Parts: sequence; structure tokens; C-alpha cells
Amino acid sequence: MNNYYFPFGQKLTKVQQTETTPNKEVFVLGVYASAVHAKWLDKDGKIKVQALAVASEPEIFWKGLDAKEQIEHIQKMPIELGSLVPANKNLNGPSGVALDDLFLKPLGYSRKQAWLCDLLPESRVNPNQQKAVNMYNDIAVKYGLPISTIPQFRVDDIRENAVQRHLEILSELENSGAKTIILLGDLPIRWFLHFFDKGRARLSQFGDSQDTYGQRHDIVINNKTYSVIPLCHPRNAARLGAHSSNWADWHDAWVKKNIM
Repeated sequence: MNNYYFPFGQKLTKVQQTETTPNKEVFVLGVYASAVHAKWLDKDGKIKVQALAVASEPEIFWKGLDAKEQIEHIQKMPIELGSLVPANKNLNGPSGVALDDLFLKPLGYSRKQAWLCDLLPESRVNPNQQKAVNMYNDIAVKYGLPISTIPQFRVDDIRENAVQRHLEILSELENSGAKTIILLGDLPIRWFLHFFDKGRARLSQFGDSQDTYGQRHDIVINNKTYSVIPLCHPRNAARLGAHSSNWADWHDAWVKKNIM
């Protein structure tokens, strides 16, 4: 991927599994890496932007615990532009928290037993976040600050790199040693599993009711049989912003059933 930069100059970096000892119990495939989000205050301490993506998350499915330290590494801004502080707690690391509490824990896994991966290993911004980036860029020109070039999320980014990326993910899967796979939502099914299981390309095709949600499926991937658990995206499971109430309710029931 070409060089891209966040507001205030941090370079976009790949976010991948760093603890790569083999013999993991479970392989988790999500969609795209998140980011560190800062609240931008003006020189009078008033909120200018509630949440501005300012750096790649320090680890995959980051839980946001060191948000203050991460933001302190950001380039200092002119005093007349105010300051950066951590965004609200639910904006840094919510997917990482949801992964541990609502996906791994119910199945009896710890983070140390999991190999984590994303279809896109770099951060993206959604349309609402792009508005905040555009505001920053308008000001950056005036004050000679670096222009932010973080791309918006597009399914086409996954589609255009699907063949190469699925080979990279397959290599990570084999290196992990895991025999169980958790897929987080439609996109990991469509752009990874579908290469090996042609009959299904979205989550609902594995079950679209509370009784069928979250079941294990034995699927052969590259001549090996894996126990695959298709689940909803953490956004749905944890009700993070816009979400499907059906998937959220079914996931709640799945969590209760597995924990009990």
C-alpha cells in the first residue's frame, strides 16, 4: 500500500499479529484495522472534533487502554489550534473489548490463545470520520501541517486485492496452528471463506435465526478440515453505533448459551 498519513502527520502502518508462536487454539478474521482516536479541543478547551483518527492502532484488536500515551506521540500542533486528548472511552478499542468479552471468552479462549487477522491490515475511515478529516485538512493548509490522506473504507479495496490477500491470510492461518476459525461478519465469509466454500458468501447463509446462529461448521480449507464459527461483526454484537438488532439479539443469546 502507498504511503498514507493521519491528521497531524502519523504514517498509516499495517496492524498484524505480532505474537506469532504456533499452536494457537483459534484464528479470528475481521474486516479492517481500527485507529487511535483523539478529541480535538480548541485553545479555550472547547470541543472542536469529538473523535479524529490520528494513528494506527498499536496492536490488532487494540483495547484502548493506553490511548493517552499513544496520543502523546502525535506531532505537536501550533498553540492556537488547541490540543489533543483521548476521545471518549467507547471510541478507542471497543471492537477489541468486544472480541475478548463477547467472542473469545464465551468459547473459553483467552487473547493469548488467539491469532488475530483482518482482511485489510490497515486503518480506514468511514464517511462520518472523513468529515472530521476534511475539517482538519482545511485548517492544515493554512498552518502548514501535513495533509491527511487516510482512505475511506471501500469494499472494492478488498475485492481488488482479494487473491493476494487470501493467500496471505491462508499463510497466517497455517502458521497459527489453529483448528478453529471465527469469522466476524459477511465480508470475511465473502472474501476469504468463499474461496473454499463456494456455496455460501454471507453470514445469513449459515443460519438466520437464533437457533441456527453461531453453530460450528466443518469446512475444508487448503486440504485441511477446520471448525468454522461464523459470527456477526463486533459492531453488531456490542451494539456499537449503527447495528442490526437481530444479529445483536441472536449474539446475546449465543453468549449466554456458551457461558452457561
